[in-house]
Amino acid sequence: MADPQTPISVAGFDIRTRPAHSLSKSLHPNPLVDRLYRARQVTDPQELEPSLRHLVDYRLLKGLTEAVSLLNRARSERWRVLVVGDYDTDGATSTALAVLGLQSFGLDVDYLLPNRFEYGYGLSAEIVDLALTRQPDLIVTVDNGIASIEGVERANAAGVKVLVTDHHLAGAELPQAAAIVNPNQPDCAFPSKAACGCTVLYYVLIALRAELRAQGQPDLPNLGQWLDLVALATVADVVPLDENNRRLVTHGLNRVRAGQCRPGIRALFEVAGRQWQEAKASDFGFVIGPRLNAAGRLDDMTIGVQLLLAESDDEARSLASELHALNTERRQIEQSMVADVSKSLPDLSRTDKRCGIVVTGNDWHEGVIGIVASRVKDRIHKPVVAFAAGDNGQWKGSARSVPGVHMRDALDWVAKKSEGVVLKFGGHAMAAGLTIAADRSDEFADLFDQAVQALAESEALTPHLWCDGALSDSELTLDNALALEQAGPWGQAFPEPLFYGEFQISDRRVLADRHLKMTLQQGAGEWPAIAFNVEPSILNASATRVHGLYQLSVNRFRGQVSVQLIFNKLELG
Repeated sequence: MADPQTPISVAGFDIRTRPAHSLSKSLHPNPLVDRLYRARQVTDPQELEPSLRHLVDYRLLKGLTEAVSLLNRARSERWRVLVVGDYDTDGATSTALAVLGLQSFGLDVDYLLPNRFEYGYGLSAEIVDLALTRQPDLIVTVDNGIASIEGVERANAAGVKVLVTDHHLAGAELPQAAAIVNPNQPDCAFPSKAACGCTVLYYVLIALRAELRAQGQPDLPNLGQWLDLVALATVADVVPLDENNRRLVTHGLNRVRAGQCRPGIRALFEVAGRQWQEAKASDFGFVIGPRLNAAGRLDDMTIGVQLLLAESDDEARSLASELHALNTERRQIEQSMVADVSKSLPDLSRTDKRCGIVVTGNDWHEGVIGIVASRVKDRIHKPVVAFAAGDNGQWKGSARSVPGVHMRDALDWVAKKSEGVVLKFGGHAMAAGLTIAADRSDEFADLFDQAVQALAESEALTPHLWCDGALSDSELTLDNALALEQAGPWGQAFPEPLFYGEFQISDRRVLADRHLKMTLQQGAGEWPAIAFNVEPSILNASATRVHGLYQLSVNRFRGQVSVQLIFNKLELG
């Protein structure tokens, strides 16, 4: 069998093996799991300790003292508190957590979610005007606010205090809020810069609980009951699963598997045909998150928050069915838009020498352009911005990047090079949102390409995939598959194990015109395998061998548990 230490290519991608560093002590009793941990730069067994006692100290978060003082005053003086969230899964879970958590401490709480098609993202001046109709004394932003200069000014002018809780990268100017809690603001010592918005709000609740306990307040809530929300947000927002985040996700998954999660999360598993008793981190990213996000993409994320706040199974199932239907509609829209782009993808990948790619559709749905950008990025391994042509001479865009190109920095580079091209933007290293002037779209495309060229790390734009090497026949076992499943949570920056292999095909058939099911042989062993959503050219190919990247997975069907290889990338030959 070939080993990907030597040059190997699959589907146009160079295959590289993660090096596993040497340690004097073992990280895990299973040799395969131990190697995988070492390849993910784990150096101490304590990094894998799941206990919440090892969470990063909340006192390291800048702004918590002021935030707790505000909330404590709101509690004692019966202020009307209005939570303003975002329209994605992180925003919805953060909003639900803020309502559930602050109400449990005795605060008077309501919430407001901007409709992305009317107001756009964040605490804008227009959203503040809408919020003022609720007559709040305090606005609490969740998963947004760090860039809301004008919105905070409008609230301050109306005599309404603002507490910003956010995790997005801060710009050169901060809003003049009464308090800001954000690990990514200047001079914040909190080491987990990968905290999502829901985690930041969770830490605010930890600090508030500690303060009230110090005051001798009785009957304080157990915050662990809401870790399912934090875990869902962490995975769905695709933030790196650092040591702190893995602990939060682990405990959130445990609550789901024990049936102790929010009824809405359980209902989403059920409408998707998944077993919540066997929940994995990837379910949050590929099953639950997309169904929640569908509300914000096509309609109004208020439906998603209502689902997460639902207390009865009947209400939760009804709302989950609505979201499931919206997600089905979203898929249909996405397929049409991706088909439009696919017509030009061959030219993009072969002849387009640009490093940063811009794609546009005059009739594209604004709520789905982020998925389009992601699909194109995956195909051509370049940073991509997808735009939907909007009204008022503006285009709304969603950007996705590849490792080694910081997307927010690239947009900042463009904005500084030519004033007025980018009207507003915000986001992370891997994803961002923006609005540009439509009449300067060609200028933006040129500048974006230049920005990527200027900022890209060495080989960042070379199409490549990382794997964990090849497995021998003796390693392709159910015991190892179960160990890998239990060793997570796997996710962003702590990737699920992916292996390279070459196999003989002893049997193959096509399922639902899209999926390739195979029986594979290697040496004396035989294993079932499947590849989902395979290109027609591969489905129709007549071949006796396959090579590519696969996951060593556990297949559960009708009470039977077996090993299965799930191919991520493959070629037949």
